[in-house]
Amino acid sequence: MKKLLKLSLHLILIAGLFSLYSCNKESSSATGWNYNDAKWGGFTVAAEKDQKNGPGLILIPGGTFVMGNVDEDVLYEYHNIPRRVTVSSFYMDESEVTNVHYREYLYWMNRIFGESFPELVTKARPDTLVWLEELAYNEPFVEYYFRHPAYNDYPVVGVTWLQANEYCRWRSDRVNEMMLIGEGILDQDPNQYGAEHFNTDAFLLGQYEGNVKKGVKNLDPNGEKTRNVRFDDGILLPDYRLPTEAEWEYAALAITSESDDEERFLNRKIYPWEGATMREQRHGKGHGDMLANYKRGRGDYMGIAGRLNDQAEITAPVKSFKPNDFGLYNMAGNVSEWVLDIYRPLTTLDAEDFNPFRGNNFTVKQRDEEGRVAPKDSLGRIKTRALTADEIGNRTNFRKADVRDYRDGDEGSGVSYSSDSTTLISNKSRVIKGGSWKDPAYYLSPGTRRFLDEDQGASTVGFRCAMIRVGSPDGKKFKGGKKKKKKNKF
Repeated sequence: MKKLLKLSLHLILIAGLFSLYSCNKESSSATGWNYNDAKWGGFTVAAEKDQKNGPGLILIPGGTFVMGNVDEDVLYEYHNIPRRVTVSSFYMDESEVTNVHYREYLYWMNRIFGESFPELVTKARPDTLVWLEELAYNEPFVEYYFRHPAYNDYPVVGVTWLQANEYCRWRSDRVNEMMLIGEGILDQDPNQYGAEHFNTDAFLLGQYEGNVKKGVKNLDPNGEKTRNVRFDDGILLPDYRLPTEAEWEYAALAITSESDDEERFLNRKIYPWEGATMREQRHGKGHGDMLANYKRGRGDYMGIAGRLNDQAEITAPVKSFKPNDFGLYNMAGNVSEWVLDIYRPLTTLDAEDFNPFRGNNFTVKQRDEEGRVAPKDSLGRIKTRALTADEIGNRTNFRKADVRDYRDGDEGSGVSYSSDSTTLISNKSRVIKGGSWKDPAYYLSPGTRRFLDEDQGASTVGFRCAMIRVGSPDGKKFKGGKKKKKKNKF
């Protein structure tokens, strides 16, 4: 009996020591080898696994919703037939990109490329002439809207889809550069110039030669003492980008479960708020106030002096009006917004029901003859190219790299969107979502959709950025198991 007791105590002690050791050193559940331990080979696993929140972004938890027109199709276009889809979790700017944000971008472009590539700076500038009309006096907006500090917090307009995408690329690099400075890996470098500016891809591939203060400790027993940062270290963020049409529409409606215990939604939404009117219906402070900046009727952009209905004759500051249930401002009215998708009228019939999107043109990084990634280009960016037919091979998930015309514009669809066809739709046509200060209430419904060529801007069109959410959809660790049902009081 005593021997059994001693043996039990001995086993308990060993288990306790093993538990203590395991707390200090995380180990592989597949091999038992320690992570982050040079004695065990030095395989590194990030201690912080959750995604960091980028500046200006709000987490939009993914889910299912009915995408498409939920109101009367008054134009009889039949290009957004309702269908149920699921959208992955993602992040989105709480408001549109403002004039001051975009001027910051132009300042950086001029500082980096102003001497060597002045045409890039010119190309990035918004088109302020979008304010001009043949029978209206809007010249003051041409001169002052983008530059005057009174309009700092107003949405930037006159930006094309192409320019908006370039802004997203620039923002991705600036935020990641800030992250590395915060970690003490980079020193601030206000003297970057030309191709030697910080670029995330170039940095990860060891092609950035800026003010690198220190590397990350290298646990490889056969390597150097320090190494370059890798993406799996969890320091850098995914890219900022434009939201897809499905993401934008989902975020605008902000549909959430009405009960913690049951998965249900009872109130069908037409707009980003509850109800079928443009005014606040809840009693109390703000009752009767306008909920969006839009054109109330012919010749009525803001109401009568002394009691302006939406406090804005053109655009309004980006945090005007109440945010929706996700915390996003102006997802109806103020300005329409660019999204990532190419416009097609038949996409709603064929699109996937998980993260639907049209516009893919699959690419890979260029490599040299020895298989190494090619040197960055004159702008400091890593070169890419389209996938070849040999690389695609006999895949079953896609057959070619450019699938923008898939089932709506390709040979099998029987529809043509070429330059010689009698239609305004082409592979340059991009979807814009949401109504603007110049639109009637019909376009404030998130289900409505229009299009504009990617190289055109308008006084009614702006944009906001998005970012993928990696890991847990709701930002919390999944605990598993079912919730206990509450007992009926009766």
